[in-house]
Amino acid sequence: MSEFWTTLGSDEFRRIVALSLGVSLSATVLAIAVGLPLGAWLAVCSFPGRRALVVMANALLGLPPVVVGLALYLLLSHSGPLGVLGMLFTPGAMVLAQAVLATPIVAALVHRTTADLWEEYGGALQVDGASPLRAIPELIVMGRTRLLTAGLAGFGRAISEVGAILVVGGNIAGYTRTMTTAIALETSKGNLSLALGLGFVLIGISIAISATAFALGSGGKK
Repeated sequence: MSEFWTTLGSDEFRRIVALSLGVSLSATVLAIAVGLPLGAWLAVCSFPGRRALVVMANALLGLPPVVVGLALYLLLSHSGPLGVLGMLFTPGAMVLAQAVLATPIVAALVHRTTADLWEEYGGALQVDGASPLRAIPELIVMGRTRLLTAGLAGFGRAISEVGAILVVGGNIAGYTRTMTTAIALETSKGNLSLALGLGFVLIGISIAISATAFALGSGGKK
């Protein structure tokens, strides 16, 4: 037990947790920056192929993380089209991988929320002279509580990811080792103190995200 508490206070433990939070928060911001306007645009604008894009956004919710990691590896490797950026096996590549996985979640949830609001208030906004694109900021303000839930869902997807970031990050100690990759590694090595400590942190974050999303959802229905 003393070894467990010593592990929780170690510099390695703090570095892993800090890197995990930094990478996942950055990926979530990127996913929101792309997914929020994309989801809202798909909800209010009519154009040929719109339905196919909505179906695709929802289908991408089940993207296999390892396949995403492989695709990014091929893009970012020295022989790949983006190899000149030198991002492979860096935290930046991990941010990109998590963002790719979180963006469809954000876009799909934003689309559903914005589509409901547009159906309810779109007519009134258009009577006031707002075009669909000009109405998007108003709809985002009206649905901000539910849209925040979309961001939380994206963060939950990002911080729990292991396959994609293991491929593009390399699980380098002190540089690209996150909570999920460290848990997998330390468990295989038999270092259960560090694995359990990181697992408890992940569980705590997961519970906090779920509780916050539930509270926001319940509040939005009142």
